[in-house]
Amino acid sequence: MTKKWWKEAVIYQIYPKSFNDSNGDGIGDLRGIIEKLDYIEELGVDVIWLNPVYKSPNVDNGYDISDYQRINEQYGSLDDFKELLAKIHEKGMKLIMDMVLNHTSDQHEWFQQAKSAKANKYRDYYIWHKGKNGQEPNNWGNYFYEGAGSAWEYDQKTGEYYLHNYSKKMPDLNWKNENLKQDMFKMLRWWLDMGIDGFRLDAINRLIKPEGLPDSKRPPTPPVGIRGYVVDREMCANQPGIHELLHEMNQEVFSKYNIMTVGETGNVNSDIAINYVKAEKQEIDMVFHFEIAKNPVLVTVPQFKAIQQRWYGIIEQNGWITQYLSNHDSPRQVSRFADDRELHYQSATMLATLLHTLPGTPFIYQGEEIGMTNVEFPSIEYYNERYTVGKYYTMLEKGVSPEEALSQLRMMSRDNARTPMQWNKSENAGFTNGKPWLSVNPNYEQINVEQDLKGKRSIYQYYQELIDLRKKNSVMVYGNYRPVLAEIDHIVAYIREYEGVKWFILTNFDRVNTEVNIPQNILESKVAVILSNYPESESKLAKTMELKPYQTIVYQLTDLV
Repeated sequence: MTKKWWKEAVIYQIYPKSFNDSNGDGIGDLRGIIEKLDYIEELGVDVIWLNPVYKSPNVDNGYDISDYQRINEQYGSLDDFKELLAKIHEKGMKLIMDMVLNHTSDQHEWFQQAKSAKANKYRDYYIWHKGKNGQEPNNWGNYFYEGAGSAWEYDQKTGEYYLHNYSKKMPDLNWKNENLKQDMFKMLRWWLDMGIDGFRLDAINRLIKPEGLPDSKRPPTPPVGIRGYVVDREMCANQPGIHELLHEMNQEVFSKYNIMTVGETGNVNSDIAINYVKAEKQEIDMVFHFEIAKNPVLVTVPQFKAIQQRWYGIIEQNGWITQYLSNHDSPRQVSRFADDRELHYQSATMLATLLHTLPGTPFIYQGEEIGMTNVEFPSIEYYNERYTVGKYYTMLEKGVSPEEALSQLRMMSRDNARTPMQWNKSENAGFTNGKPWLSVNPNYEQINVEQDLKGKRSIYQYYQELIDLRKKNSVMVYGNYRPVLAEIDHIVAYIREYEGVKWFILTNFDRVNTEVNIPQNILESKVAVILSNYPESESKLAKTMELKPYQTIVYQLTDLV
């Protein structure tokens, strides 16, 4: 297996708007991140990933970029960014940026030019089409409005429609246009020449649209619009030509720098993903999949184990994978997968152990290291995230009560991950001296950085120990992966082995005690406890063990038969 720095790294994701506000306007900013670099350095991570900070009207929290080479004023200036980058590098860490290549803002100069005239040189940078029978070119619904709106917007001046798979304020780019492609490659090089260390590539498997832009064959997505719009996310995912495009992007841009690339890829499974990340393909390094963290149906523990097994197959085929349980688009992991109340510490540390000891590169989302939880806002007025608000009112139109609608949406709302970082128990959790753009989680007085570090059992310090172990033990990175005790539903157990070093990870992924019989060949080994979230006296290996709720133990084995 080829060693790479990004395989060995631990990445810390920052949602800038919610991390730390330095000027009291209620919005996190670049100087606020600079103020907290010591905190991030002490955690021990290697890489910081920033969600978009480019100039944007913020229709979609910065994923609608109006200028790729300017910083949004609410976050600071390009000089602030360069200072942040320099200080990150001074501390021995790296920085990757979130890059959106599928679409721009409709305020981008390219689109302003494109809609001015059919003959404009930027017209073909976007996807334009004549209507069909006096209506939209096809039946695609956009992803923002769950079938209530078309993916096409009519332009009165030029008499054609443009494609927007997301908001009408976010027109899709035409990657079949050579000039657009070269301009984008030039822009990517501009950032890399500045010294950044890679990209998280938003919706990267959607850049190529299906030939001929045909109607979706799926039934209309309720509520049904005039034509019966269909939200079919597979229509523009993994289309013929995407691998050729990404290979060209790799050869023209990525391969010229010592960087990492990770793609957000909806509508992929491991069989599809290998074609993006296999080293011989020379496309991107790894992808995020949605089988666990963004799955709208909570996966069971047997499903979790099966998913891990399938995705490890990518590593066996000379690719690489990610490990993440939450991010800016998904609920807080401790609330979604475990117990964020009575067993808060055990739950947070159990999930952290899986995140860092399963195969792949681990991604920590801000606040996970102190066990931040989902928020229970009292009414829809507290929510900001457009999907949550839109679905709420759609449910009311269908006759669902406000209480039931809010209850159904609470768990999966993206605002769960976007509430401000909880630094201390002062007003607004120490995030800002002003009014925060999104209300702070009311539990900030109990869960915050200052309070966690004072506790006898610190989640932050547990993360520190895991990250330090990863730096010192290659088995956590390059070790092969062999599941154990797979037949026991709530037990997640596996062996990692590398160059004669063998670790056995044993986890009770349940809120009740679970009895387990340890395989004889493991019992015959010499055993040392490397890490546990319960006292070591409660972690000694025995033939029959009763694991406590969310107990997790990492053992080192020697002389394994």
